Amino acid sequence: MNSKKPSIKKIIKLVISIAFCISFLLLNPSITNAASGGRIGGGQFRSPSIPRARNYGGYGGSYGGYGTNRYRGGGIGFPFLIPFFGFGGGGLFGLLVIIAISGFFANVFRGLSNTNTYSESKKSITDQGTNQNVKLIQLQMGLLASAKEIQSDLRELAKNSDTTTIKGLQSILLESTLALLRQPEFWVYSNIESGEVPFNTAEETFNRLSINERGKLNAELTSNFSGKKIEPSNKLNTVGNASEISEFIAVTIIVATSSNINFTNSFNSEQLKENLKKLGSIPSKDLIALEIIWQPDGEGEVLTTEELITFYPNLKFL
Repeated sequence: MNSKKPSIKKIIKLVISIAFCISFLLLNPSITNAASGGRIGGGQFRSPSIPRARNYGGYGGSYGGYGTNRYRGGGIGFPFLIPFFGFGGGGLFGLLVIIAISGFFANVFRGLSNTNTYSESKKSITDQGTNQNVKLIQLQMGLLASAKEIQSDLRELAKNSDTTTIKGLQSILLESTLALLRQPEFWVYSNIESGEVPFNTAEETFNRLSINERGKLNAELTSNFSGKKIEPSNKLNTVGNASEISEFIAVTIIVATSSNINFTNSFNSEQLKENLKKLGSIPSKDLIALEIIWQPDGEGEVLTTEELITFYPNLKFL
């Protein structure tokens, strides 16, 4: 078995290297006319009240207040494969999930090289719940710019919502999906992607997805994340009016959950409606983290068709 380890390690390292090179090229689309945006959300990936398990290979034993019995997928032997379900033709979301999984396995094999026996390694890793997965979901929508109520609803949620608790985040998720469901006449584009990653890489992968979406904004006029608020000034927030059919608003919802829910890609309005209902119905006990990012945030700012397609290349026409 030892003779196989170097070849496996080389494969893992090669996958990570290729993935990072591709992500570097895709992470920051070059767009000069980026619009402003807003964000709302928060999360609890770890909790100091949960005692840490014996450390092994750099992995912590804290699980954000969600006990190991909360996650589905027990009984998976080592080594094991993390299932990946991607929609969107190999977009950046899928790439980041692959990076997370590759990094996880690279660290596991690195940890194995520091142990004396295979059985001890297996026991140590399994005891920490490294076979427990987190589902990451990213839903994106392109709406007609005349759907200005969506921007207003999201700003109001950012202004008045509690983003420091899971119950508060679940309420935000529910209200935001309801706001989108109430205006189907403005839906034009959508895309949904989901994948499972090990818990130990979930927070980092979630943050990478967040950074990628926030990097599309030239400024965050409205923000309420984990209790830290930024409210837009009147000067920045009144740019004029826009209602052209070739101009858009983009909304991205990123969720980390312990729920094993499945989605269908939103090729039509009915499928999008069902996906929004499923997303909004995730109970607080299964919600780990949430972030909602919208662009633009200025009342008169819009995205042109070219900007929308460049920023959000995986969107599909409904």
